[in-house]
Amino acid sequence: MLFFKSLFGYEARRKRLLNKVPEGALFDFLSVPFPNEGTALSELSIVSVDFETTGLNAATDKLLSVGFVSIDKLQIKLGSCYHQIINIAPQLEQHNVMIHQITDLQKSQGKSLRVVVETLLRALAGKVMLVHYAQIEKHFLRQACIELYGVSPPFMILDTLAIEKRRLEQRNVDYDPQNLRLSALRHTYALPNYFAHNALNDAIATAELFLAQQKTNTITLKDLL
Repeated sequence: MLFFKSLFGYEARRKRLLNKVPEGALFDFLSVPFPNEGTALSELSIVSVDFETTGLNAATDKLLSVGFVSIDKLQIKLGSCYHQIINIAPQLEQHNVMIHQITDLQKSQGKSLRVVVETLLRALAGKVMLVHYAQIEKHFLRQACIELYGVSPPFMILDTLAIEKRRLEQRNVDYDPQNLRLSALRHTYALPNYFAHNALNDAIATAELFLAQQKTNTITLKDLL
């Protein structure tokens, strides 16, 4: 196991890629070590992230907006909130506007993908990324990095959906996959309803759910990965 981690673990992948990328935002991100997996949750620095996209396929769809908020030592830092629409080339489909409430005018006033991704990379340096349903954020962020830098960097990711799913399976409890949606889980944990499909709202909603899921402060990062 130690040999495997020495070759393929987060730190090994970070160090290998650091030697291959030029100076810039990605180099700066990779220059900072990931948190030690033995770090207690109460000492961990986390960034809760949410993406809104034009679809579910990172290879063909586009990243439309990014929202994030920091969690430091089990406290959500609302002063760190960030939300930005991205100025992507194609005109938005009607269903995109209906779901995300982002218009073509708002999109045209957004920032470039490079500016937004670089802002996110700076926020994530040396921290853990928190999401709900990691497939979206993981694949779209990696695809954005490939488009901008030609490489797919490693990200240390916690997933509130996976945490809940694992907890239910350990208790041998039957569940409906629909009940693992962000809004459904917030209801399970008696958290208030938020307007969904806004990247910052969902990032804050995910941060609150994550804290509600934790029953003890003795948990370490390794317990949740």
